[in-house]
Amino acid sequence: MASRAWVATRKGLIEIEALAGGGWRVARVSFLGDPVSMLLPPPPGGGRMLAALNLGHFGCKLHASDDGGVHWTELEAPAYPAQPEGAEGPAWTLQQIWSLERDAAGRIWAGTIPGGVFRSDDDGASWRLVDALWSHPARLGWFGGGYDAPGVHSICPHPRRADDLLLGISSGGVWRSEDAGQGWRHSAAGLRADYMPPEQRDDPNIQDPHRIARCQAEPEVLWCQHHNGVWRSEDGGAHWQELRPPLSVFGFAVAAHPRDPLTAWLVPGVKDEKRIPVDGALVVNRTRDGGRSFETLRTGLPQQDCYDLVYRHGLDVDASGEHLLMGSTTGSLWASRDGGDRWAMALPHLPPIYALRFG
Repeated sequence: MASRAWVATRKGLIEIEALAGGGWRVARVSFLGDPVSMLLPPPPGGGRMLAALNLGHFGCKLHASDDGGVHWTELEAPAYPAQPEGAEGPAWTLQQIWSLERDAAGRIWAGTIPGGVFRSDDDGASWRLVDALWSHPARLGWFGGGYDAPGVHSICPHPRRADDLLLGISSGGVWRSEDAGQGWRHSAAGLRADYMPPEQRDDPNIQDPHRIARCQAEPEVLWCQHHNGVWRSEDGGAHWQELRPPLSVFGFAVAAHPRDPLTAWLVPGVKDEKRIPVDGALVVNRTRDGGRSFETLRTGLPQQDCYDLVYRHGLDVDASGEHLLMGSTTGSLWASRDGGDRWAMALPHLPPIYALRFG
């Protein structure tokens, strides 16, 4: 079991540690009072971790720690070049760092709003805009999902092929590069956008994947929680097959079992204008057969008068595939030690939770 995890919240970065008898406790709080939009935990065996802050009027900030979060140093955040006069699309200004991932070669990738990706080859000390994606003519067709501008929320590096990575963009579809970002192509065949006119619903460039997760042991297997449903791919995202989980096909979070390509977890909700649990009951849908069937897991979760929403990055599973954490917009954090069969309240009074990562 992972012994620690980090919770990125509206009021700081909260490190939690597992207790010997079960449960979790707060071990450390960093950036108290500041919104932390994303974090990158240290690699196995130790190393640099990153925390991205969104300070509104004061802009986006990036901090690094080389001692597991005890001390932090501010780094230069990714920055867009000056916007050419008359350039189309959203402003070339960093609004939020929405995803941070490390690939098999140790490079760090940052996904941002307004729809750009940055790469660092020196542990976050410097950043370079991935121009091949930013300059792609298709980018001008993207639009905001929940924000005014498009955003890259999912970066899925291949665990064995360092130059191979897949992106999820709201709302810009799914993109894949096999040459470390020098070239990109759509990877959204099979996804469907019911919010568009019928003649446009299959357009790969306007799809709204809410979150994409990859199975680390079988990396060709990917899971997608989309605005209009749930999909799974067995060929690295080249083709997607629609699944039918119970209660609702809408949601934001999805977690892939790191070792079993047939197992994944999703959190269903009432879509669009409400965005709350179905019938006021928080549940997790789990499949163990590749999406052919689902179990709805309720034990230990509130089953009436519940208004908790789980954001895209509010569900995580550890390397064993047995221990899960789930955090909500109302600051509740639940934990499961048995693959989701049973849940327990880990911490009940945190700030709104934006992201969770196991250490």
